[in-house]
Order: sequence, then C-alpha cells, then structure tokens
Amino acid sequence: MTSAVREFDRRVEPGLALVNSAEEIARACHAMAARFHRGGKLLVFGNGGGATDAEHIAVEFVHPVIVGKQALPALSLAADPTVVTGIAAREGFAEVFAHQLRQLADPADIALGVSADGSCANVCRGLEEARSLGLLTVALAGGDGGRLAVSGAVDHLVVVPSDDPQIVKEMHVTTYHVLWELVHVFFEHPGVLVAGTGL
Repeated sequence: MTSAVREFDRRVEPGLALVNSAEEIARACHAMAARFHRGGKLLVFGNGGGATDAEHIAVEFVHPVIVGKQALPALSLAADPTVVTGIAAREGFAEVFAHQLRQLADPADIALGVSADGSCANVCRGLEEARSLGLLTVALAGGDGGRLAVSGAVDHLVVVPSDDPQIVKEMHVTTYHVLWELVHVFFEHPGVLVAGTGL
C-alpha cells in the first residue's frame, strides 16, 4: 500500500504544474484553432514514445472519437518508417522532421513537437524549421524543458516538471487531450478567432 501511495504522490507535483499551465494551454489552443479556421493543418512529431503520441494526436484530430466533433486535418511525421529512415540515411536523423516540413507544410499550418526531455535534436530542428516556414509552433516537453525552453522557435511550450519519462508521458497524454477539447471549443465559436481577438 505504501508503494502505491508513493507512486501517486510522485504524480502530484507534475499534475499541479499542468493545472498551473492552464492559461498557456488555452492560448495555444486558441492559436491552433485560428490556424485550423484559416485552412491550416496539424503536423505532429516525436521520437519513441513521442512518436506514438504524435500518431495518437493526429488520429484524435482526423477521426474524433466524440460523435459530432468535426474532423480536422492532421498528420504524424513519425508514422512512416520508410520516409523517416530514407531521410535519416541521406540527411541524418536530426533532419527527419525538418525535411518533411519543408516538403509538406504551408505557412498556415501548426507544428507540434513532443519531447520527453525537451532536447531531442530532430524535434528541436523540426520546430526551428517550422518557425522559419511561418508555422505556429507548439511543444510538449518534460524536465526543465531542455533545449526547447530556451529556443526562440517555440510559440507555446508546455513543460511537465519531472525527470521520469513515464510520468512525463502520462501528463502529455492528458495535455493533448485537453488541447483537442479546447481547440474544438474555440473552433466551434469562430467569432473568437477573428484577427484582434485574444484571450
């Protein structure tokens, strides 16, 4: 029983930090909804567990599990091993997302990077490339935010203050479900998405 309590206790601080990030998350969702409203799409990427998160996020937007919610265009850049390994073989693994963004992204789009420690080289490069292309950039990180916390390439950063990648992933799952929910709340009220309207 003590072990179980300890495991729950380890999640309290990261969970409260997520609650305290509510305003930043809401701002990210508002900005994302505005991009979707203007015809943009969501391009998501990460490594390992972050790659599975990217696929999960993409399918949530493309095929909503809640009946009546509008499908929104999204694509995981980590989903096709042929593309990822082909780019990695020629340009290096750090470029696997940046290269795809150069080929697939439009300035109206959204780039969402997932990195458990905030320092995955290809996630950082992807977000840097996305910024240079004019995309809205959003990132989910852990620990102290790593390289993403000091990068000028991220418009909206949500950091889970834990060095345990399992806890970070758990909080990221909650975060991107909230992102999905709030994006739809804003998207379904287009009056709040017009230029000059903010939170």
